[in-house]
Amino acid sequence: MKNKKRIAILGGGPSGLFMFKRLVDAGRTDIAIAVFEKKQELGAGMPYSTEGAGTEHITNVSGNEIPELVTSIAEWIKTAPKALLDKFSITPELFNDYKVLPRLLFGQYLAAQFALLQQKADEAGIEYTIHYNSPVTDIIDLPEQNLVRVKIAGGSSFEFEQAVICTGHNWPVKHEGKVPGWFDSPYPPTKLGLQLNHAVAIKGASLTAVDAVRTLARHNGVYFKNKAGKLIYQLSPNSEGFKIVMHSRHGMLPAVRFHLEDSHLQNDSLLTDDEIEAHIKGNNGFLSLDFIFEKDFKDPIRQKQPVFYDYIKNMGMEEFVGAMMALREQADPFELMKVEYEEAARSIKKHESIYWKEMLGVLSFAMNYPAKHFSAEDMQRLQKTLLPLISIVIAYIPQSSCEEFFALHDAGLLELVDVGNDSDAEPDRKGGANYYYIDGNGKKQSTHYKTYVDCSGQPHLSYDDFPYESLRVAHVISPAKLKFRDAASGKKAMQHNKHTVTEDEGKYYLKVPGITINDDFQPVAGLGEVTNRLYVMAVPYIGGYNPDYSGLDFCERASDTIAESIFKT
Repeated sequence: MKNKKRIAILGGGPSGLFMFKRLVDAGRTDIAIAVFEKKQELGAGMPYSTEGAGTEHITNVSGNEIPELVTSIAEWIKTAPKALLDKFSITPELFNDYKVLPRLLFGQYLAAQFALLQQKADEAGIEYTIHYNSPVTDIIDLPEQNLVRVKIAGGSSFEFEQAVICTGHNWPVKHEGKVPGWFDSPYPPTKLGLQLNHAVAIKGASLTAVDAVRTLARHNGVYFKNKAGKLIYQLSPNSEGFKIVMHSRHGMLPAVRFHLEDSHLQNDSLLTDDEIEAHIKGNNGFLSLDFIFEKDFKDPIRQKQPVFYDYIKNMGMEEFVGAMMALREQADPFELMKVEYEEAARSIKKHESIYWKEMLGVLSFAMNYPAKHFSAEDMQRLQKTLLPLISIVIAYIPQSSCEEFFALHDAGLLELVDVGNDSDAEPDRKGGANYYYIDGNGKKQSTHYKTYVDCSGQPHLSYDDFPYESLRVAHVISPAKLKFRDAASGKKAMQHNKHTVTEDEGKYYLKVPGITINDDFQPVAGLGEVTNRLYVMAVPYIGGYNPDYSGLDFCERASDTIAESIFKT
């Protein structure tokens, strides 16, 4: 052990899985790896275990879209236990790698991949230890010894040369458990296994909301297909007053999953790291949002869809988003979903992408890593204008979820309310929530719901929410912020909202969620010192510098960057 670099992976979910894979694939026998997992199972994490899914929940990606692990989904299905496949009605001979999967089944696939990686490590002579049922309670940086101390529940502690924080999702609890009928998130879904005789309010219309709808519907009625093959929903006699009311700031449903030409969100025509670095150097240290929008979105469309490019070629980002949003705003959300459902069905059948939507996903993925180099002005534009469109278009709601939405809506049991940007739900002391919003006619509305579920998705958590107190106390980490390019703009923003803008020696900074990290995912202290003993891959705590992340694709990309840095250090 004395002659080996000791590396800790804190969390054994999907992030930890990809990090473990990178270290094992390096084939280095001069390292010793320790994985700390709070549960008894590796690989699945929150989204693909009973913490985040039930038998009714499905992925929004297909087998062919999964980044490479040890074996593909199609290969694993052939070896999976028959009892497991029977549970999800999967037949190996009929398995289609282009269809979405039950989330719990996918979790078992990830667990199997972790086991195969351990086997691979054994064969290569790579030392590793798995600590199950070992939630990390604190991390202490020891700069004089060039070590990191990891403390786990029960009081045990371990020291490493480097540690990678891969703790995954975190859903803060605020009112749940104190206010009857109030749920701060829909996870774990078993808590929504409720038979209800009243309307349920859901905040949001994202895939998190889809999860809640799928669970609630199954406990208050049944789906069946009529003679024409159409999915129908029949309400339970004991749930006569049940209905679901989704509340969306934009009054829109997520766009429907279609065929991706490049299933891993990459594109040969994208800007290279060197090109981005050169642009930043020539642009006073900032990455221009307009530059990356032109190069990583519009230019590839010019090659693939010249007709659509002619329509958007003279549009700036705001104009483009305005045009796309206007098309969605003009249509009834359920009618638009039906149109997109048919469009997506043709796309999947013909294996032809809806290219501008695909490139919007590619743009989101491509700009996520260098986003820390945006000016504060560009980050505000991104958050206000582009991210709302991206969040709708690249949600990729699967067709079967659409069919369930149609069945519920046709039965008069699912509606969508446009609540605008100033809406708010407050807990009621007697239980449930009061939803306040301004309707389309400008009138203030207030509705009481006995049951309320916050489905606004994984929040970007703040610096104060960072769970390892010793790192905050020792100032190893610092709150994330972005510099205003124009001091006058920063000063004006500070006068408008002093809580989100800070000033230092005449320079103004926008406070953004989470902690400061560099391009290698290492925490940066207040005076710019980088802690090369630590890496942060836990997305809830780096949301300010990584405003959009794309599941397993994020895990693959971030783990590659971190592994390269670990072996370079």
